[in-house]
Amino acid sequence: MTQLDTEIRQLKDNLLEMWGLVLKQCYKSEKAIEQFDKDLAREILANEKRVDAFELKINMDCERILALFNPVANDLRFVLSVLRINAELERVGDYARTLAKVVKEVSSSFSDKEIADTNLVVMIGIASNMLQLTYNAFEEENIDLLRPIFKQDEELDRLNKKAFSTIATLIKKNPEDAEKLLELLLAIQRIERIGDQAKAIAEEIVFYLEAKVIRHQKNKDRLI
Repeated sequence: MTQLDTEIRQLKDNLLEMWGLVLKQCYKSEKAIEQFDKDLAREILANEKRVDAFELKINMDCERILALFNPVANDLRFVLSVLRINAELERVGDYARTLAKVVKEVSSSFSDKEIADTNLVVMIGIASNMLQLTYNAFEEENIDLLRPIFKQDEELDRLNKKAFSTIATLIKKNPEDAEKLLELLLAIQRIERIGDQAKAIAEEIVFYLEAKVIRHQKNKDRLI
């Protein structure tokens, strides 16, 4: 094994460790919202510093590998993909932080009906699953695992639009709850964005493994 091979292996391990941390942040945010757990929300906010530290280290490692080893072909695609995936994961971490802040700052929990009518928990489950699939596909270098992601992203978009209409109706009926309902809308929009980041990560994995650029193309699940 060459020094470059060792560096690539370590870079992958570090990215997967960061990925796992971001996944935990997403799962914890789901639990924090469902159970209105302010302590768990504070834990998520505290862990965001670890996500930021991972992003910085991985960026520096990628730059060092590019400068010292001048990788080509598959190794170059790997490093470039890691740079982009790293940035996407950091954004997911930001969205998980926003979800935690919603729980921490609203004065009262969302009702079971509000959660059900907006499909909040369903959406978090879909977004978390998408991110888990990208983790598995990258770890196993298996793009077949990515196929469901693009349909799931379409479903998230549909549920997001439906939730917007639902919340608008709830605010009209209960204007006194407007502030809380707008926080709920913010949470839903961030969940939808987690799905967008997972889709972008899937596209980067396809680029790394297959040297295909599928961004901006339709029927992406058929292209892999």
